[in-house]
Amino acid sequence: MAAAAARDLRYPRRGATNGNLAYDLDFELRERQLSHAGELPRRREEAAPAPQVRSAASVQVRERQHVSFLTLLSFCAVAALAVMTLLCYVQLTSLSSDVVALNKELSQLQTEKVILTAQYAQMFDLDTVKKAAESAGMAKPGSGQTYYLDLSGGDSAVVYKEKEAGLLERLAASLNHGVYAVVEYFD
Repeated sequence: MAAAAARDLRYPRRGATNGNLAYDLDFELRERQLSHAGELPRRREEAAPAPQVRSAASVQVRERQHVSFLTLLSFCAVAALAVMTLLCYVQLTSLSSDVVALNKELSQLQTEKVILTAQYAQMFDLDTVKKAAESAGMAKPGSGQTYYLDLSGGDSAVVYKEKEAGLLERLAASLNHGVYAVVEYFD
């Protein structure tokens, strides 16, 4: 009887509509339940679990890594460049502090220049110069105090030729000049 009931569909076929055009999503599930109505549920045979075997944990040791010469060389180059950059920043900082000190000194010297220029203009006031000369006992020269030189004769000059330096002396002078230039560069 259950099989006959399962064959008779309670619901109309798919082609017919009964007032609703929406697709019934549970249709297949209900049909499957109806077709298996009255049957005993099937039991699934469960496989026996496999016995668990504990294995001793083995220690895995990594191989020693080989450091290439190029990697080491590049690391040293980067470290040297970092040190050089730091040294450049130190030198830049010292130069900046020197510039600040020189700017302060320049402003002081400019104020001193203004003061000295005013004193200089005051010193060349003709009345002040005349009074200072008279107080020092100076007077205009008389005709007997003037002497004239006669330069109508020819001029003569003696030129001494310097002895040429030898190869060792020129080499020593050049070396001295080079060392002096290097010292001046780093100072």
